[in-house]
Amino acid sequence: MKPIRKFTVRAVVPGPLAALEELAGNLRWSWHEPTRRLFEHIDPEAWAGSGRDPVAFLGEVDPARLEALADDAGYVEWAERERADLRAYLDEPRWYQGLGDDAPRSIAYLSPEFGIAEALPQYSGGLGILAGDHLKAASDLGVPILGVGLFYGSGYFSQSISPDGWQQERYPVLDPDGLPLSLVRHPDGTAVQVVLALPDDRALVARVWRAQVGRVTLLLLDTDVPANPDDLRRVTDRLYGGGGEYRLQQELLLGIGGARAIDAWVELTGAPAPEVFHMNEGHAGFLGLERISSLIGEGLTFPEALQLVRASTIFTTHTPVPAGIDRFDRPLVERYLTNNLLPGVKPGDALALGVEPGADPATSAFNMAVMGLRLAQHANGVSRLHGEVSRRMFGSLWPGFDTDEVPITSVTNGVHSPTWVDPALRALAERVLGTADSEHAEWLSGALDDAELWSVKRGMRAQLVADARRRLAAAWSTQHSGAPAPEWIEGVLDPDVLTVGFARRVPTYKRLTLMLQDPERLAAILTDPDRPVQFVIAGKSHPADDEGKRLIQQLVQFAQRPELRARIVFLPDYDIGMASVLYPGCDVWLNNPLRPLEACGTSGMKAAMNGALNLSILDGWWAEYASEDSGWVIPSADQAADASERDALEAAALYDLLEHAIVPRFYDRSEHDVPHEWVGMLRRTLAGLAPELGADRMVREYVDRLYRHAWRHGRAVGADHARGARELAAWSARVRAAWPGVSVVHVESGGVDAPHVGDELRLRATVALGELSPDDVQVEVVYGRSTADETIESPRRAVLEPTAAKPGDGPREYGGRVVLDRAGAFGYTVRVIPNHPLLLSAAELGLVATAG
Repeated sequence: MKPIRKFTVRAVVPGPLAALEELAGNLRWSWHEPTRRLFEHIDPEAWAGSGRDPVAFLGEVDPARLEALADDAGYVEWAERERADLRAYLDEPRWYQGLGDDAPRSIAYLSPEFGIAEALPQYSGGLGILAGDHLKAASDLGVPILGVGLFYGSGYFSQSISPDGWQQERYPVLDPDGLPLSLVRHPDGTAVQVVLALPDDRALVARVWRAQVGRVTLLLLDTDVPANPDDLRRVTDRLYGGGGEYRLQQELLLGIGGARAIDAWVELTGAPAPEVFHMNEGHAGFLGLERISSLIGEGLTFPEALQLVRASTIFTTHTPVPAGIDRFDRPLVERYLTNNLLPGVKPGDALALGVEPGADPATSAFNMAVMGLRLAQHANGVSRLHGEVSRRMFGSLWPGFDTDEVPITSVTNGVHSPTWVDPALRALAERVLGTADSEHAEWLSGALDDAELWSVKRGMRAQLVADARRRLAAAWSTQHSGAPAPEWIEGVLDPDVLTVGFARRVPTYKRLTLMLQDPERLAAILTDPDRPVQFVIAGKSHPADDEGKRLIQQLVQFAQRPELRARIVFLPDYDIGMASVLYPGCDVWLNNPLRPLEACGTSGMKAAMNGALNLSILDGWWAEYASEDSGWVIPSADQAADASERDALEAAALYDLLEHAIVPRFYDRSEHDVPHEWVGMLRRTLAGLAPELGADRMVREYVDRLYRHAWRHGRAVGADHARGARELAAWSARVRAAWPGVSVVHVESGGVDAPHVGDELRLRATVALGELSPDDVQVEVVYGRSTADETIESPRRAVLEPTAAKPGDGPREYGGRVVLDRAGAFGYTVRVIPNHPLLLSAAELGLVATAG
């Protein structure tokens, strides 16, 4: 019998144990092992059964057990110590506070998903896990971030696998009252709400939940409130669910509602208002329009407000392919972007931001990433290679400029070490090397014996084997109406066999089934009687992606072969809880996407932090960090005739590496059964690679290269009642109108009749400026090695200075010199670009006039 309503009754904790409630209310427990041990001590079995969620756990514990602990002076003292440690963590100055006044007081970070803890399933994959790690590292460093997202009543989805291998989705309803969340309320106890005006005189109402992530506050908007009709109550029911209008409503709520929730939070708490705004992907793009609307209300025009918003906004793209970008039909967006929703913003101005370059503005789709880039003066990809891909992919927004001048940089993702490093490995570092900070430990130290490190690694592998068997038994029971699992499941996997992990979302470009290109060759590798290999695989396909589901089905059916099922398993319902055991338990982490379609791929980072070696295509983060000390590169067959040939060649390379490089090294043992060469690679991975992969490094980069830069620029543009924004808007409009009159009329050169290295090329250019003045432009020579296809390779630039002005308003002369410092083919051209002190990039306006 089903209940008509469900809710959570929170436990009453005895007074002496009040510290437990305070500790449970801050998600720092999700990465703070001492706090987790405090809760586990109460009832280890119930703790594991709760998914290691203190809020749910305290509701399940026998009250008599809590009463007994309340009388245990030692335990009460322990709890008080942990609470004191949390309070000190929240209050003490940290790295960011050392920057003093030369940094923003508050930074807003908007993301469609956040993966923080198994208990709060508000993520689908890498984007959300990255956002969660970003908040955690910001907390550890003292960075004053205010996170904003949506609360999804059913999260993403829970995955199960049918007997024939097909993915099935379930959407269990979450009760926010039973999660580590609190409702944001006014002083009179009423819930804080934000309201968005929708078409047809309707309104979308959202309440605001708060999660405390260490020092960082995370606000989550939820539309499941009585004030909404049924269809609007469902706007936040699922992550990435529904059709186009449903997704548009979610993204309007995230961007516009998120900005309004920030304003409400600042007004309610007196917290400093954000001075920098970070959009994690295009889903949050409408944030900029809401900020523009507010500034128009303060007296700015749309172009002026746009300049001020751009100056203080960062846009991070995670998408390496155009097909991965959210696009909405223009008529649908036009229905929603009304003056009721965004007072003061003309719909035409808003719609123009999402028009793709070269597309028909009247009919083209509304592109969320294009809007995000136009609303942000600071943009980045999430690995060095992805930055290059992004500059090519979005280069048409800055026509006439070479790819290397497209103003998109990169900050390579990182992962939060305290969350992802197994406690056993951290304890080993603390015991033997004197530090619990495993990613910086002296793993090459002679104080640590190979055998001891190998023993810990085997223990983590055994932990994975036990967890996999438990999960497979539970999945069997679900598939077979509660029937007990067969005995063979207890023989699945072996803690002494080389273990390869592969777990991620399952779009086709990640190639889940590349390993099945030659199924019999893979079967032989798995079942080698002397040197076997085992694979542990997991991942979810988007509910609407039948092709991805077919890949899962193909893999599952292969793994169901009786002779293979002990050596290859697919674990359903990949989540943070599974990942925390899977990464440490693997010896090798496999990643084989189609290069260059992996933006970053942080799963391999988490595995490396746990002493796993990477086996990967040279894509994402691995393209900049790969080394023989840390793993193996699968060669990319980029020149293959077609996709099938490419898959076959790259799969063959994968098999070769397993058979001839990886398996022999793993099984080459000393008399004490220790693979010293393998352990040496493991040590070098922990000592040399892991420190580079931390989210603390990533967040420091964001602070130093983007947040502080955006803050300074925003202050410059916004100073003196936004005088800079007004001047820049007026100047930009004047330059755009006059630019058709700008040209390079003539170029003369001298000093190169018989050029040698060290000679000087003398240049004189005649430039027509039309209605512009010399102060409005910069004239440059662009030079470098000339290639056969008539391009300049790795171009360099030098400014040409005005020579004596000619009488009248005619063309101007500019001159300069270039030293010929290298031999070989040489080429140059002269160009004119806009110039203003508040421009951050020569390409910013997308205007250039080039000779010839």
